[in-house]
Amino acid sequence: MKTVWRAVGLFWLAPLVGEFLLGNQPVTELPSILLFAPMYGGGALLIREVARRAGIGWTGIVLLAAAYGLLEEGPIDQMLFNPGYLGLDSFAGFALVPGLGVSVSLVQGTVTLHTIWSICVPIALVEGFAPESTRPWLGRLGLTVVALIFTLGSTLLGVMQAVGFHFVASPAQFAGSAVAIAVLVVLAFVLGRRAGHRRTGKPVPSPLRVGVVAFAATSLYWVESEFLPDDWLPEWVSIAWWFVLFGGTTAAIVHWSRGKGWGPRHRLALATGALLTYAWAGYSHASDMDNVSLPIALLGNTLFALAAGILVLILWRRLGTPRGVEHVR
Repeated sequence: MKTVWRAVGLFWLAPLVGEFLLGNQPVTELPSILLFAPMYGGGALLIREVARRAGIGWTGIVLLAAAYGLLEEGPIDQMLFNPGYLGLDSFAGFALVPGLGVSVSLVQGTVTLHTIWSICVPIALVEGFAPESTRPWLGRLGLTVVALIFTLGSTLLGVMQAVGFHFVASPAQFAGSAVAIAVLVVLAFVLGRRAGHRRTGKPVPSPLRVGVVAFAATSLYWVESEFLPDDWLPEWVSIAWWFVLFGGTTAAIVHWSRGKGWGPRHRLALATGALLTYAWAGYSHASDMDNVSLPIALLGNTLFALAAGILVLILWRRLGTPRGVEHVR
């Protein structure tokens, strides 16, 4: 029953982080989690279960999470294709993918938000309750039920978006996103199986340092994308900066994770650093809400941030002092 409760926890935690902690939804709209959970929670749970069954570790989880991000914002809600989705009159001035009319910046944002916060952070937090185990939480029946819930929930949201925006992407756009998603899924299985066999034996930095790096890198991303003027850098320079920031951070994490002593405390540190970034970034989103008053919006974000902090403190308390070297992937 403990594994079932972990699965249930991930199912609800993913939309709470992805929508409410970020400030996209006010606390008054908490019942709407019933609409978001099948897609967010179902997707996170499917990715975790498939990755653990296939033995593709965190490399596989990250790549499957990126595929999920493209699936959600591409074929499901079509944000990547619809110029009017974010209140934009057009994609004019945006760096576009040739032939698809898709903004490279929007793709980067989609991959960043969903890979890190919608999928990986919730999985890392819930796995923190049993860091020594990488076994599946669900049997075949449970996995089938979750897959069905995810499919039905995502389909419902997709239809609602298409009807609400009166927009349907072109066949080329659907096909292009499908190819990109398929490539990421294949890479998840190929690279995920290879990653677990590469160990350097070198010592790793402390969990505190790892957490600080995660917080700094994700905060820099939010500062550049949300708080600086849109034209402070040419768009292709901003796109290149994204590759430098996350490419360098990813390379450092991959290098550290192969070293001697990398374990649950380091993974929890990564999740904690990223979660703290969402907690402060959520206040900027909350201040832009037009469906609730500013005090209510900020109060809601404070409550969600406190809840996130309590969860993290509980997990760190459970881990306690490390008893030895751990190599759980």
